[in-house]
Amino acid sequence: MENNLAGLSSSLDRMDDDRRKRSVVGSEVVPLVPGLPPDPRPAPSRASQRGLDWFIFFLADVQTGFGPFVAVYLTTQKWTQVEIGFVLSIGGIVGLLGQIPGGAIVDAARSERLVAGLAVAAIGFSALAYAVWPIFPVVTAAATLHALASCVLGPAIAAISLGLVGPLAIGERLGRNARYASLGNGSAAALMGVCGYLLSSRSVFLVTFVLAIPTLLSLARIRGKEIDVAQCHGALAREAPDVAATSVFQLLRQRPLLIFAGSVLLFQLANAAMLPLMAGVVTTRSSQWAPVLIAACIIVPQAIVALTSPSVGRKAQIWGRRPLLLLAFAALAIRGLLFATVSDPYFLVLVQVFDGITAAVLSVMVPLIVADVAFGSGHFNLAQGVVGTATGIGASLSTVLAGYASDRFGSAMAFTGLAAVAALGLAMIWLFMPETRRTPA
Repeated sequence: MENNLAGLSSSLDRMDDDRRKRSVVGSEVVPLVPGLPPDPRPAPSRASQRGLDWFIFFLADVQTGFGPFVAVYLTTQKWTQVEIGFVLSIGGIVGLLGQIPGGAIVDAARSERLVAGLAVAAIGFSALAYAVWPIFPVVTAAATLHALASCVLGPAIAAISLGLVGPLAIGERLGRNARYASLGNGSAAALMGVCGYLLSSRSVFLVTFVLAIPTLLSLARIRGKEIDVAQCHGALAREAPDVAATSVFQLLRQRPLLIFAGSVLLFQLANAAMLPLMAGVVTTRSSQWAPVLIAACIIVPQAIVALTSPSVGRKAQIWGRRPLLLLAFAALAIRGLLFATVSDPYFLVLVQVFDGITAAVLSVMVPLIVADVAFGSGHFNLAQGVVGTATGIGASLSTVLAGYASDRFGSAMAFTGLAAVAALGLAMIWLFMPETRRTPA
């Protein structure tokens, strides 16, 4: 499988070669202009770059097991939608409380690789707990452990990426991260869908536990000496003193950061429950084919992300951040309305094209906009924690509210409500979100 992924990686890299001739000014990537100095970005080794690729690929494999497959698995164990929503919300609440401390831990750490490794091990054992003992106390504890580990994993990946390639190349690296994450999600969804169909839903979590091993081996391939610790934390010389935050207090007063965090909250409030809720509906209608259909619903958007995420960063520089955010929120609202009206479970797979659009945009825009606001502050990961907190609030409320609405009023009404929340987020971006793109002087 490693040879196949390496070949695919080389092919994808060649597809981007004709677009990579560009120079870097400030923290932004701009089209190549004759007379500009050569690109001064760091040059990490191929081994470290590939190690990070593989780490993100396998980590996405591991995290896929905790997606909608949780709803499918717990439904087969005779859990109600309210109980499933409650357990998912427990993880969301823990994630909410742990986001800012998680970012602060990564900012304070001297080895982001060690932090990431411990988090991956914790997630692996959480998956094993789901598979071995699916009773309420154990599942709740496992969901809590998974959420705590995820609180540091997101900032740690961004920190390793920033420390490895530097601020001038972080946009391109984020696009590459999104590409390999989508490849990992897609391949894991296919594998787990087959295992769930041929074996049982329980096997999904056993596969997740096993996949934690190559994830840790890939992390070990990243050379620690090539990761600049100061760069990991965003402690860089400021090029725009009028916009860069110099303390936590000033960072938290940044208007674009606060508005963006609010819009992300609305996005997650609308998005987090859609696929798990749809998974429960599909399982009720066709329990035998549910794992395969859910796997297909994951593969379609991940394929779109793999193909388009590197282009998102380039379009963000040309068009700005706001147009892409508007596109993502509009696609989410349309997806919710289609879930509310479509009854054919196979047609639901096509609806997931809109999920691919939102995922491609948000996977790159979230860390990129945070980098716009927090660049040079030394609190890059803490700023990620602020946005992560908003994500946790939205996700924790989404699953329990959508589960309640589905049990009380029906799934169609629940999906319509989620679409309305997405429309509210669209209005917020349109009316209040400023453009954060930094332009060359």
